[in-house]
Amino acid sequence: MQFKQLALQRQGLTGSHSWQGEQGTLQAIEQLGYVQIDSINVVERAHHHCLWSRVQDYQPAMLDALLRKRQIFEYWSHAAAFLPMQDFRFGLWRMRRIAEGEKHWFEKNAQLANEVLARIRAEGPLSAADFEHSGNSSGWWNWKPAKKALEQLFMEGELMVSERRNFQKVYDLTERVLPANVDTRLPSDEEFARYLINRYLHAHGIGTAKQMGYLRKGAVQKTLQQCLKQMLEAGELHSVKLHGNTYYMHRAERDKALAAPAAQLHLLSPFDNSVIQRERLKTLFGFDYQIECYVPKHKRQHGYFCLPILWNQQFVGRMDVKAERKVAVLQVLQLNLEADFVMEEAFIQALRNKLKDYAQFNGCKKYQVKAINRRGLLRPLNKA
Repeated sequence: MQFKQLALQRQGLTGSHSWQGEQGTLQAIEQLGYVQIDSINVVERAHHHCLWSRVQDYQPAMLDALLRKRQIFEYWSHAAAFLPMQDFRFGLWRMRRIAEGEKHWFEKNAQLANEVLARIRAEGPLSAADFEHSGNSSGWWNWKPAKKALEQLFMEGELMVSERRNFQKVYDLTERVLPANVDTRLPSDEEFARYLINRYLHAHGIGTAKQMGYLRKGAVQKTLQQCLKQMLEAGELHSVKLHGNTYYMHRAERDKALAAPAAQLHLLSPFDNSVIQRERLKTLFGFDYQIECYVPKHKRQHGYFCLPILWNQQFVGRMDVKAERKVAVLQVLQLNLEADFVMEEAFIQALRNKLKDYAQFNGCKKYQVKAINRRGLLRPLNKA
């Protein structure tokens, strides 16, 4: 079984999907299950980058339109994310627990929460900037008290994000944002665990129990293990041993033949769904990757914001990038290819073409590669 090919095919990285336009953007999110939101903008933000890697003519306005049209919603997956509206019901599982007292980031200020709710109820959608700064802003992320209240109410499900303006969340009452036809039945623990299993396998094709319950707490992992056993016994799932671990897949995938993908090159976001679980990436693809923006500068090996390079089902390197928007140049500050990667002319041409496209996506007219760990490659790449 071609496990790597299955994983990449389900992630929309083999050319087997023909996602285009706003509808294609929605289809991509529904296939992936979520798109992680990140605020780092040395290049185009992660959620846009992830979709650009998969949707042929993607533009950031497409994602904004889906949020306004209530076809996706913003909430917490393993991190802040845009999710398909069809999955809203399973967000309720976390919302209910936080509303009942489970701590997410900070303690709830009930009085301030009521004041925030009252203003939004009376005035309509508001952002954190619409609330006057009051009280001590020290503490977690140095957030204003009102912003903490907004986020707490958001995590409890009392508020939803109706849109984003200049990347800032605009909050409104859930009852005014949520479409009337959305299923709001609270899932049981077992239903939630089965959702995690089926969602993960739909997006990745194959995975371990730990991967399916990524960053979930102990009780979820226990229920998930029980559900995996039940689904295996019922014939819904098939298990295989891979690198000493038990991997699961839907039984229908076991004997499915996969067409050989065309040669493709992708420059992926550090927060891309296909690479966000670093241990899985290392085990399945043999690629030891870490984003270094959180690493002290003197300890970085590959640069502040290095993008994984995927070529023909193999991760072959990474490049540190920065969009110099004032001069419209995409700077490739450092490009490091894996020591065992054997280059060919097709790779060089594909990389040139992808760098042109990526520069354009970042609002740049050209790119410049400043350093590379392969002798003789700097000039051919910059030739374009």
